[in-house]
Amino acid sequence: MSRRPKLSDVAAAADVHQSTASRALDPALAGRLSPEVVERVRRAADQLGYSRNAIAASLRMQRSRMIGVIVPDLTNTMFPPMFRGIEDRLSSDGYSAILANSDFRPAKEKAIIATYLDRRLDGLILASAHIEDAEQLDELARRVPIVLLNREIECASVSAVVGDDREGVTMMFAHLSGLGHHRIAHIAGPQDTSTGVARREAFMAAAREHAGEVDSRLIVAAETFSEQEGYRCGRHLLEAGGQPTAILAANDWLAIGCLTAIEEAGFSCPTDISVSGFNDMPFADRMRPPLTTIRIPHYRMGFEAAERLLDLVATPTLQASRTVMPPSLIIRGSTAAVRFP
Repeated sequence: MSRRPKLSDVAAAADVHQSTASRALDPALAGRLSPEVVERVRRAADQLGYSRNAIAASLRMQRSRMIGVIVPDLTNTMFPPMFRGIEDRLSSDGYSAILANSDFRPAKEKAIIATYLDRRLDGLILASAHIEDAEQLDELARRVPIVLLNREIECASVSAVVGDDREGVTMMFAHLSGLGHHRIAHIAGPQDTSTGVARREAFMAAAREHAGEVDSRLIVAAETFSEQEGYRCGRHLLEAGGQPTAILAANDWLAIGCLTAIEEAGFSCPTDISVSGFNDMPFADRMRPPLTTIRIPHYRMGFEAAERLLDLVATPTLQASRTVMPPSLIIRGSTAAVRFP
């Protein structure tokens, strides 16, 4: 045909109603039709050279079929599996994801969210929330569906998919204690994040149950979940006089930085000091020594966050929910029995 083919042409060629042809060409709606009808419509579209205008379709439906995702640090290898889970779930309903990095900077995150809203994205998945963001997120949730990932806040209007931080730290403390360690130190995460606070509180509770009191010299808080902060905090613990025989870090990057500090100080892990992390990020098993850590199902967390967000997009009146993913203790070579009990 000399003119550009229209949807009505595809419908006529496939011998279906125009609305049926539209659904067959929409990845999010094709599942409602029989495979035979979908195949017939798509074959007709290919033969006619018809291309569905996704932008026009989104304007008609007042949906972009795009979801905005924000993570605090793209270099942290725990986030790619999460994003893959998000993408896999969204794609099955014909949605796509846009990923941005906040660099731990609230102002940058605010600007990214504003851009997402300007582009009329259908929802947000935020892995970068801070505890003090509760009021702003509560207001934002009235404008667009939101699901928090990995971190959470005390906000009744915002759903969250998180790991069980308390259980993970409790499991790791029990492992170290079982190896005979009594001087267990903690590199806590930033105390403006739910993960940093929850893991520190879990450590304090386990330490009190184990020893009855907590030596303040054995606890230091990082400003960010980064290797550099792990190094700084590791040096602080070694110089503070608490003489730890084991260090429980609030995430794997903090543990990696701590290992460097231990080596520079002339000690060996795990012969002199055992070190553990949290998250079981990719390549944790390739380190020297391989890192003992807490495994969180990152891919599944991303998948569940996307699942929840799609539910909210379809039914905005749904009540907020909290999904907690179970942790697993992964024992490797960076922890060993205490040398001098």
